[in-house]
Amino acid sequence: MIKTTAMILDELKDFSSPADKLARLVKKKEYIPIVRGLYETERTTPGYLLAESIYGPSYLSFEFALSYHGLIPEAVYTYTSATFKKRKRKTYSTPFGTFTYRDIPESVYPYGVQIVKENNYSYKIASPEKALCDQLYKTSPLSNYKDMQAHLFENLRIDKQDLETLNQEDIHVLSKKYGSTNVKRLYELIKRL
Repeated sequence: MIKTTAMILDELKDFSSPADKLARLVKKKEYIPIVRGLYETERTTPGYLLAESIYGPSYLSFEFALSYHGLIPEAVYTYTSATFKKRKRKTYSTPFGTFTYRDIPESVYPYGVQIVKENNYSYKIASPEKALCDQLYKTSPLSNYKDMQAHLFENLRIDKQDLETLNQEDIHVLSKKYGSTNVKRLYELIKRL
């Protein structure tokens, strides 16, 4: 379970020095520090369940979500998330893995995000369409459709059949909101397929 320093100190308020007691509990590994002011009580908690708590508002996206949805064949070991109005990329290395946060436009942030409940946790993750649009938004502009196809099928190694199963209408709506040539080209390419 995720807990903040304030929550833990409140639970330990009957001790003469709650901060010292917390330090002893950390040494005994009853609380695992994630980032400053944030702890986890279970060492085996998967990192994706913690991503939004570490830095937010955010949702899992980019390479992590593409792998999660089975669009790219590689396993991804960094938890990549989308944020807005943060202005710079953030990376946190923790006992639960590496977490990276990248900005996307605020106008597109709330679209295509799913909330998933798992055990006593919930997390937000981009739909396959949104994750691909986020990824292409952060990719250097691709010159033409041939470059787009090469990027999708060779660099990202997305299977053409998987690309054809994406919701064309969702990508159309997203392509208008990003203001990105890459995302617009993706929509045009999917229409052609």
